[in-house]
Amino acid sequence: MNQSQAITIYQPMLQSIAQRMLGSIADAEDIVQDTLLKWLTIDKEKISNTKAYLIKSVTNNCINHLNAIKRKKDECIESINPKELIDWYREKELFHFDFENELSSALNVIHKKLEPLEKSVYVLREFFGVEYDELQVLFNKKKDNCRKLFSRAKDKLNQETSKIKDEISNTSFFESFKNACHLDNPSELIQHFMEELQTKPEKK
Repeated sequence: MNQSQAITIYQPMLQSIAQRMLGSIADAEDIVQDTLLKWLTIDKEKISNTKAYLIKSVTNNCINHLNAIKRKKDECIESINPKELIDWYREKELFHFDFENELSSALNVIHKKLEPLEKSVYVLREFFGVEYDELQVLFNKKKDNCRKLFSRAKDKLNQETSKIKDEISNTSFFESFKNACHLDNPSELIQHFMEELQTKPEKK
């Protein structure tokens, strides 16, 4: 079997493996292409089983890719400073009111009017000043998509609706948000968003 035949036979299988591991067609295509290009440059006499070699290579490259993404996300979380949120409340003089009740009411509206991904992008961008570069890494979305999500969220919140006065339905969101403010550590809030996105996938 020559190299062209091997690529034709094994590429669909490798693409399927990479896509299952990464959950992204584009990333899977890049991983498979890089793997095959490297395979073309090595001494084939040292490979006793081409299929097994390629599967192992793609699997290892996918694991390395996922670990790199995790490191980037960890770096983003460590770099986020929620101080802007407190400054924002001071500027609006909201500390003169019942902080917890006002906060609960505001978050309740956000929680009920926005989809999980819209809410995640909006809260981190609007209240914590997270840059689009960081949002792109956290949610594996292009910066343009993050901008659209933020804009769509603002439009929804600006629409005239009756104020939602009942008790916030997602207390873990409320508690995570408060902890992010009080402890200067938004990692719990970001983790809440990640878990919510896993249980409530983005609507197509």
